[in-house]
Formats: sequence, C-alpha cells, structure tokens
Amino acid sequence: MVKSIFINPNLICFFYFPSFSQFPNINLVDLVESNSKRRGLSLEEKREKILQIFYESQDFFLLKELEKLGPKKGVITQSVKDVVQSLVDDDLVSKDKIGTSVYFWSLPSCAGNQLRHVQRKLESDLENSKKKFVELVDKCNELKKGREESDERETALAELKAIELKHNELKEEMVQYADNDPAAFEAMKKAIEVAHGAANRWTDNIFTLRQWCSNNFPEAKEQLEHMYKEIGITDDFDYVEFSPAAIQICAVGDEEGNP
Repeated sequence: MVKSIFINPNLICFFYFPSFSQFPNINLVDLVESNSKRRGLSLEEKREKILQIFYESQDFFLLKELEKLGPKKGVITQSVKDVVQSLVDDDLVSKDKIGTSVYFWSLPSCAGNQLRHVQRKLESDLENSKKKFVELVDKCNELKKGREESDERETALAELKAIELKHNELKEEMVQYADNDPAAFEAMKKAIEVAHGAANRWTDNIFTLRQWCSNNFPEAKEQLEHMYKEIGITDDFDYVEFSPAAIQICAVGDEEGNP
C-alpha cells in the first residue's frame, strides 16, 4: 500500500507499507512533525535563535561560546559566525575587543531602542520621499503649461527641427576646414619643433654611443659597422635640418589642394 503525505505545499512524501496492521506503532502525525523538525532553519530563524541566547542570559559571550550554544537552539556551529555578524551589521548585537578577546552581547532594551531608531529613520525617509514626490508632480504639471498640443506648437517644433538640421550641416562643413584652423596650424608648428628637437637629440645620442663603441671595442669595428647598417644607421645618417619656411610651404600646398 502506498500512502502520500503533504509535508508542505512544495513537498509530497510517499511511504510504502505492505499493511498498516504490520506496523501498529507508527504514528503518521509524529512522522510528519519529525520530518518538519529536520528541515533547515532560514537565516531569519537562525537570527532569532541566536538573539534568544543573548536575551535569556543577558550575558557577554565569546564567539566560540556562541558556537557551542548555537546547536542547542538548532543553529549549526558552522553558521553561527555568519549569523552573529549579520546581527552585528544590523546593530542588533554589540561587540567589543577587550584585550585579545572579542565579546558579543545584546540586551532586549538595547535591541528595542535600536529598532525604534531604525523605525524613526525609515519614517523620516518615507516622509522625505513623499515630499519629493509631491514636488516632482507639481514641477511636471508646471512644465506641461504652454506645451499643450496645438497647431502653433506643431509649427514651432517643425521650425526647430529644421534649424537643428541646418546646424548639423554647418558643423559638418566646419570639419572640412579644420585643417586650415589657425589654432590647429600653430599647434602643428609647435609639435614639429618638439619632434625635431627630439629627433636630433636621439641622433646625438646615437653618435655618442657609436664613438663609445669605437673607443672600447676597436677590434670589433667591422661587426659594429655591419650592425649599424642592419638597423638603418648608414653613412648618410645625420641630424635633421629644420626650416620654419617649410611649414609655410606645406600649409600653402594644403590650401591649394596639393600633396
């Protein structure tokens, strides 16, 4: 014989008994209650159990002491630390370090005061939110004034859209003349001067390094010359000549469309 028993709305247990007469001592109600007791506690239930330890004793505890007392209330040792920390985070349990030990405590009166403080804060936040909501509604209604649908408004919106399109076209046209911008040209001149100085500075460093290698490794002259050619340091390697007039010529060439 198979019997189904509803333990909770989400769980159905099936038991097979050849005959109930063969098990006269089985009480199905006790069986269901026993199964319910084995169900794990939720976090909120664990918090309530730990708080009971504090309220019943009104004493101070070390964490290891709470870990021993927790299982007596149905809270497994491994979860006591996290549960206690959650209570500390919510200001329902106080803790303090005395010497090398950390003590935890909570009194019913302290918990009540803390909860009342939280309640007052939430009520204040709610009141502020209501005021802000009213202000936003009033502002919304104020902004609606003068924006009612009408032929005049439709015409104004169409004109605005046309002006925006023209504005975007002009911006795109301005981009085409960006290369001839005097400010951009001055920035280019300064950048060229900086690049020219840096190039000649590194050229000078290369000459100094070549001289040092020649003085310290005279027997490797051929190998060094071969290495110089491989990396692009040939006989015509020299400082870069710079003429401000060259910039002017380049600028004129750009204006005329020449490369």
